[in-house]
Amino acid sequence: MTTPQHTIGSGFGARTTAAETLHGIDLTGKLAVVTGGYSGLGLETTRALAGAGAHVVVPARRREVAQEALAGLDGVEVDELDLGDLESVRAFADRFLASGRAIDIMINSAAVMACPETRVGPGWEAQFATNHLGHFALVNRLWPAVAPGARIISVSSAGHRNSAIRWDDLQFEHGYEKWQAYGQAKTANALFAVRLDALAQEKGVRAFSLHPGGILTPLQRHLPKEEQIALGWIDKDGNLLNNSFKTPEQGAATQVWAATSPQLAGKGGAYCEDCDIAEPADEGEFKGGVRAYATDPEQAARLWALSAELTGVDAFAATA
Repeated sequence: MTTPQHTIGSGFGARTTAAETLHGIDLTGKLAVVTGGYSGLGLETTRALAGAGAHVVVPARRREVAQEALAGLDGVEVDELDLGDLESVRAFADRFLASGRAIDIMINSAAVMACPETRVGPGWEAQFATNHLGHFALVNRLWPAVAPGARIISVSSAGHRNSAIRWDDLQFEHGYEKWQAYGQAKTANALFAVRLDALAQEKGVRAFSLHPGGILTPLQRHLPKEEQIALGWIDKDGNLLNNSFKTPEQGAATQVWAATSPQLAGKGGAYCEDCDIAEPADEGEFKGGVRAYATDPEQAARLWALSAELTGVDAFAATA
């Protein structure tokens, strides 16, 4: 069953670091796949998991950049993957499956945010295609390698409150707005975890989504400095103005906690924040928690079916 969307009193909080969530946890012998694991939160996630003994595979669109960022980290390997290109997703999955290894942890951390209108594949809106459809195809293609008892983590965002799934204009063919597009993609990330958890429980695999918190990382690459100033994030000299921003080490904590914590044994399908399960968010409120439309099982099943149709892959087609 899906875990109720209520806090469990983890004892951690917004300022907990990824390394702190792993205190006393030995990941020796475990294999993790971390998309985007060479930049921003993904880089800190890779460092934390490798530091706890895991072998971490980092599929990267910019392979050389990833290799440079991860140089010196033991137990980390880099491969090539462009989430906006389904052929690249298939090729990476085929290479990994051919290695015969099993996946114990998968963290879908790569993302684009608030980019100018961009089309990929057959004309798909880039944020939905990269953040959701690419990860959907990746998990489904890698499913034969996912070990019983594994956890699959989908990095969503508080930005999901900007938009539910736009069933009547999924690809923004009738006017593009970058924050709504980002919001829809992040809602999709949360719904993906809901449906995956329901389908995967039979194998003992559980899925979670999460909001990592506000962190200034390369994810903001598409936002002009003037816009970040107008949002109240930085001053004209680039200094942080918002005390609620986390460090990258703190921002990576919730996804690492969701992927490894024994406190979540037997649980799944929930949206997390600040290293705990989040509470439901009231409509019109932007303080914390998760909107009902981002955890709705019917919406999740509908999105799964549509995603399978768009990508042409569904590891659960025979049982769904």
